[in-house]
Amino acid sequence: MSQIRARVPDELVEALDTAAEKLKHSRADIIRQALERYLEDYDDLDVALESLRDPADSVLDWDQVRHELLSMD
Repeated sequence: MSQIRARVPDELVEALDTAAEKLKHSRADIIRQALERYLEDYDDLDVALESLRDPADSVLDWDQVRHELLSMD
């Protein structure tokens, strides 16, 4: 496992320590989980943006979709 170093504002460290204490986890655990979640969200966003940029991906008209969904009832 690799180790990294980062400089963060004191306020952020205080918030990290508070969260770690309440959750009964170490700073490292909190940071690791936060990075994992951030990178998962980043990957999801990247996939969504690629879909929006794909000219072969069809664009749906909201009014038409809404009408079709409402008429399904």
